[in-house]
Amino acid sequence: MNWHALYDAALRKPDAAAGYYNRNAALDTPDGRVNVRIPLAAADVMDVRVWREEEVLAAVRPYVDYAPELRHVSHAPRFQVQSFIAGDILNDFSPRGSAVPDHVIGDTVGLMEQLAAIPQGKMPPLPDGWPASGNSPVFGQRLAQLTRTIHADHLAEYGRVFDHFGFPADPLAPVNERWRALTPRPFAVLHADLHRKNMIVTAGSTWFIDWELALWGDPVYEVALHLHKMDYPQGQREDLLCQWRRALPPETTAGWRRDLETYLWHERIKSAIVDTVRYSKQVAAPGIDPATRDGLIARLAKKVNAARVVWGHVPDTTPARIRSGLRYGPTHPGP
Repeated sequence: MNWHALYDAALRKPDAAAGYYNRNAALDTPDGRVNVRIPLAAADVMDVRVWREEEVLAAVRPYVDYAPELRHVSHAPRFQVQSFIAGDILNDFSPRGSAVPDHVIGDTVGLMEQLAAIPQGKMPPLPDGWPASGNSPVFGQRLAQLTRTIHADHLAEYGRVFDHFGFPADPLAPVNERWRALTPRPFAVLHADLHRKNMIVTAGSTWFIDWELALWGDPVYEVALHLHKMDYPQGQREDLLCQWRRALPPETTAGWRRDLETYLWHERIKSAIVDTVRYSKQVAAPGIDPATRDGLIARLAKKVNAARVVWGHVPDTTPARIRSGLRYGPTHPGP
């Protein structure tokens, strides 16, 4: 296989899909269809990262049933080739907030159960200073530190936008003291990005893609992050929590209820900060159609209101207020 020719073809492919961190191109080869993933060089880092995705895929392959197979890795230029998963992206037929097929909940809990069984020694080395297994308070503080840095780094450009949306001076104040009370739990491998666009449903099974944000950390964080990003109807939310508590070892779920709330509070605050920055850039992108722009603004209003509840404010931010607030940002084209 001429891997670099495949890379060149992926760069030229006009219909490649781009997320926040990678460009994906599905290409046919003599050995079947593959997915070529190319990192986006200019992507803003908004999430904690400890490993490279190709290292994660190679490590979890013996333990996880429904993850892409790694076919090739190149370091110069940076790209990887994965098996192509044919099927329907969950978000395309079951968007955020709607009910998912019942098997998706069981498949997701099954993945968490498989990840919890992977020994730390089978994963790549962790960065120096990464919290030891069981040190949930330091793990939570590590997550919050990046959120605090993102807020501080964008304050000069987005301070007026944050103020317009009602952000407090210290957005993380509601969780600052709660980290110390987190229950110590044994760490596990976390996918850390389980949402509807990273799930492919095919033949009654769910495949899980995009492993670049995988972590070694508190399993309750995985559940909180998943619930935050999925926005299940209440019944399915409770079903997932029930199945998760039954499937994982009790020491992994100890003290979960209060800690789940702490992690959810953090994610709502982080989402309001990060998506104010991300969505303002998308809304200001040349050629964006009005319907897409209005959809982004409505979604940002919902995210800001979720954070406002954590801050003790009335969740009364309207799309009109979001639209007017974004005019204070650096990406607004002006009057």
